[in-house]
Amino acid sequence: MSTGKKVIIGVVAVVVLGGAAAGNTWLKRTPGKPVSLEKVLARDLEAVVSASGKIQARTTVNIAADTMGRVVELAVDEGQKVTKGQFLMQIDPRNQRTATNRTAAGLAAARSQLEQLRSSVAASRENLALSRENLRRARELWAQQLTTRQALDGAESEVKVRETQLRDAEQGLSTQDQRIQENAATVSSAEYELSRTRIESPIDGLIVRRNIEQGETVVIGTMNNAGTVLLQIADMSIIEAEVEVDETDIPFVQIGQTAKVKIDAIPDKTFTGKVTEVGNSPIVQAAAGQSGQTATNFKVTVTIDGQIPEVRPGFTCTADVTTATRAKSVAVPIQAMAVRELIYDAAGKIVPQPKVDPKAKNTPRPNATDPLPAGQTRKDTEGVFLIKDAKATFIPVKTGIAGDKYFEVLSGLKAGDEVITGPFNSVRDLKDGDVVKPEEPKDRT
Repeated sequence: MSTGKKVIIGVVAVVVLGGAAAGNTWLKRTPGKPVSLEKVLARDLEAVVSASGKIQARTTVNIAADTMGRVVELAVDEGQKVTKGQFLMQIDPRNQRTATNRTAAGLAAARSQLEQLRSSVAASRENLALSRENLRRARELWAQQLTTRQALDGAESEVKVRETQLRDAEQGLSTQDQRIQENAATVSSAEYELSRTRIESPIDGLIVRRNIEQGETVVIGTMNNAGTVLLQIADMSIIEAEVEVDETDIPFVQIGQTAKVKIDAIPDKTFTGKVTEVGNSPIVQAAAGQSGQTATNFKVTVTIDGQIPEVRPGFTCTADVTTATRAKSVAVPIQAMAVRELIYDAAGKIVPQPKVDPKAKNTPRPNATDPLPAGQTRKDTEGVFLIKDAKATFIPVKTGIAGDKYFEVLSGLKAGDEVITGPFNSVRDLKDGDVVKPEEPKDRT
């Protein structure tokens, strides 16, 4: 090997060894946990409560039979649109029609008898008038001593008889009139029962369920046994999403808040709506896989804007209710938040704790179970870690609403501060005063 080549190899070796030594020296000068940073910025935040449920029509009518009988005509199918008053089905009307004809005939006979009684009353009045005229003439003759006392008494007696006959006839007329009213009510009831054999749609809507076939016999409900629902009609002009919200979120949900609804059967569209009902009574249901434990939810109704022709009652859906918004609010990443136990004095101020050198030996370390001086208490506190003098420093913060990625900061931070956001294990295990080594900060917008 020539002398020139030896010199070049020697120079390269020196450079490599020198670089390695410099790297080792730099690493020794910059110890600490590697952490990532993110700058705190002003952002538009939106607090959202998500819940799942089902699509329902605001108005749903169950059609049940009011009279027993066989279905002799069925005019609609499931999925068919109907209008108010449209004919749906006919129950065999023969029994009701017979009852109606019978009561109508009885009413006609009663009215005919009423006319006879009216004639009888009119005749009784004429007879009474004649008897009174005879009594008047008898009294005149008696006054002139031209008739006997017997004739006068007979005339007076006849008037009394005629008055009694008239009262009886008028009473019979009144009784018959009441009987006609009773018969008319019976006819009206029979006609109503006959009309109930013909079932018509009470609303405009869609036949979403049909539980009857032509030729089957329907059974009416009783006090202890509900009748069979023959048809179910839903007015799909106003559609609602009925979702179940967890009890921890229900205090933030209010009537009038906007919501976005996604229907599983229509995955490519998002629908808007407003909260129109917030339940006050809980829906208690067993938690999945946890015997004896329950999850408490509340029903929240979201009325969807506009109409959705392809939707059907019972479709599963998810509603994201916007419970609060903040414009240009100081926001901290959710992953930067941590909880640490701090000590507060009687005035509610944080009591600084002495820094402990982890390398020092025989140095007493504070213990969470150590008794505190009078007036001091331990309290779990939310906060973030900043870097000061190459060390992680825990800063308590007060947060407001929670967005999907950021918390609103009410106090403790300002825009431009850089907080430690990761790695996750680093934030979780980080302690106040730990030496850290920052990576390149992230500016997320």
